[in-house]
Amino acid sequence: MAVPADAHLFLVVPDDQFRGLLRKYFVRNGFYVTNGKGADHARRVLSGLDFDLIVIDTPLPDALTDALVAELRDETAAPIIALSSSEADCDAARAAGAEAALKKPFEPAFLLDRINRVLDRKPPEASTPTPRLLYLGPLRYDLDRGELWDGEAMVRLTATESALMRLLAAQPGEAMARAALVERLGRPGDAAQDRAIDVQVTRLRRKLEPNPKVPRYLQTVRGAGYLLQPD
Repeated sequence: MAVPADAHLFLVVPDDQFRGLLRKYFVRNGFYVTNGKGADHARRVLSGLDFDLIVIDTPLPDALTDALVAELRDETAAPIIALSSSEADCDAARAAGAEAALKKPFEPAFLLDRINRVLDRKPPEASTPTPRLLYLGPLRYDLDRGELWDGEAMVRLTATESALMRLLAAQPGEAMARAALVERLGRPGDAAQDRAIDVQVTRLRRKLEPNPKVPRYLQTVRGAGYLLQPD
C-alpha cells in the first residue's frame, strides 16, 4: 500500500528511545515526522501545525491517553492511533475516539500497515475552505496547503524548507528559537543541527527575499531565533 504524498505524522511518544526508533523507521518509509514528548508538548505543536495522522503512546507523563485522545478529537480532524501495553487502555482510547489502538509489543511494520490503511480510507474534504494567506511582497503563502506562490506560479520548496516555512508561518511576527526549530523539525542532535537550521534559513531566504542579504520577511532576532514577518 503506497504512502500518501507528503504524509506528515505526529509521534507523541514520551520514551526517547522508542520515539527515535519509530521516527527513523517512518522517515525511511517516506513520511515526514514531527516528534512530541507528552500532552503539553503535543498541544503546543498542534496549535501551529496540522498533521495527516497522530500516534500517541502510553503512558504519557502528564495526561491519561484516553483523555488526550478525547481532547484532540475535538480539536483536529487528523485520525489518531493509540499504542499501549494494556488492552484496557486500548479499549479506552478507542472509546475516546482513536481510529485504532494497538497493543504493544509489535513490529514497526505492523504499525506502518495500520497507518497506511487509516490514511488510505481518510475521507476527502467535504468543501474547500477559504484559504488563509500570508503576503510577503509579491509572494503569498497558503497556510492550510503549505504552498508558496508568486502570482500564478508555485515556488518549489524542498521538504525541509516547507516544514520550516510551516513552523514560522504558524506564528507570524513571533521569534522561534533555533533549538525549538531543531526539536519540532524532529532532528534533535548536537550543535551541528543548529548550523543545519541556519543553512535552511539561508536557502529559504533566497526564495522569499528580494535581497537575501538584507532580509525583510525572514528575520533574525538576536538572542531569540528567527521570525517570519509578513506584510
